[in-house]
Amino acid sequence: MPNSRMNSIKDPELYEELRKDGDSKQKAARISNAAAASGRSAVGRKGGKSGDYDDWTVPELRKKAKEIGLKGYSGKKKGELISSLRNS
Repeated sequence: MPNSRMNSIKDPELYEELRKDGDSKQKAARISNAAAASGRSAVGRKGGKSGDYDDWTVPELRKKAKEIGLKGYSGKKKGELISSLRNS
């Protein structure tokens, strides 16, 4: 990466970690700069925040399953619902 561009990276250490993990230059720069601006813990690994199904209640999981059109969700246990949602 040219020095002029590297000067615009606000968290070069995180940038390099992301590049080693296979992220594009643009994505690594976007995530590392967002982390520098608001703190690493405030920025999700993929640049945004998505809900963690493990924290959801069974009724919430069933509602989500219904919304996305899954079948046979009503008799499933929490772990089965989470698996179904993640693999849909």
